[in-house]
Amino acid sequence: MNLTICRLRTLCIFGAIAILSHCSEPSSEPPPIVDDIAVPKNVILLIGDGMGLSQVSSALYFQDSTSNFERFPVIGLIKNSSSSDKITDSAAGATAFSCGKKSYNGAIGVGPDSTDIENILEKISNLNLRTGLIATSSITHATPASFYAHVKSRDLEEDIAKQLINANIDFFAGGGKKFFNQRKDGLNLINELEANNLIVDTTGLADPGNLSADEKYGYLLAANDMPKVSEGRGNYLENASRLALDYLSNNQDGFFLMIEGSQIDWGGHDNDGDYLISELLDFDRTIGMVLDYQESHPNTLVIVTADHETGGFTLSSKHDPSTGSSDYNTIDPSFSTGGHSATMIPVFAKGEGSEEFGGVYENTDIFHKILHVTNW
Repeated sequence: MNLTICRLRTLCIFGAIAILSHCSEPSSEPPPIVDDIAVPKNVILLIGDGMGLSQVSSALYFQDSTSNFERFPVIGLIKNSSSSDKITDSAAGATAFSCGKKSYNGAIGVGPDSTDIENILEKISNLNLRTGLIATSSITHATPASFYAHVKSRDLEEDIAKQLINANIDFFAGGGKKFFNQRKDGLNLINELEANNLIVDTTGLADPGNLSADEKYGYLLAANDMPKVSEGRGNYLENASRLALDYLSNNQDGFFLMIEGSQIDWGGHDNDGDYLISELLDFDRTIGMVLDYQESHPNTLVIVTADHETGGFTLSSKHDPSTGSSDYNTIDPSFSTGGHSATMIPVFAKGEGSEEFGGVYENTDIFHKILHVTNW
């Protein structure tokens, strides 16, 4: 073999060894960032009580404008059985969202053994975040209650109301005034709320821009539940949500806001298609306002879901049993039950961290995913 070739081969071998040796040494450079998901500062969780996929679909057919559900880039599905039943109720469903654990039907912020579970508002209480709850039910009803109270039964609304006094809530709006000032024990909890530095209004919502960032606010606007849309509730849900966002945005550290379209569920229980659809469209409009807010505040994560489906609601074709013919251009809202159903529930998400909410998972994962993407 030519001597020059041998020398070149030897140099190549030693060069390769040197390169490999250098590559195996630990680097002083920081590792590359592989998880580039931006962290949201604000989280808005909208819950359409009793809202399954057929309820969502009705927004496509019963209004002239485009449904705001079509604005979401991420969609998932949740499984929602409770610890006690294949079909959940609102209390166990909301406890799964607020506490991240399965519990029995009727449970408000407690586990299967009836002991208290830390909820998301308690978990973030030391982070200087602002918090808010809005509902078209009483503020003591199952879904909002699960975000601040711990009781064995959802029916204990006077006990739930008492726990609102010391809850980590900066803004709330809903009905339920009678559970605060027409109680069996004779107490006037509105006075106690005000003594705890919370301004309570029982007459109407303020206009955005008129709430002080240094105060806390509560709106109890009906003795029990808020009126139906068909009974003149107007744009309460959208207006309360806009007021809350205007107020909560004053906090530079961020906020958590839960908004419930409570009465979609009640239309399902009543097997009343007009009631259900009017409440769903009201919820859709509120979603639109929230998404407009998110688009101007991109550090906000918006999640829309439901605790369960109610009524076995379907958008069936108009059918004439006497002739066996169907009109496929006419939708006939129909129901299969006066209770809840076991169908999986859609999840819609938009904003920073929203990609975490695609796929199929348990309802308890909503809680854990929120904490994960926010680092709360």
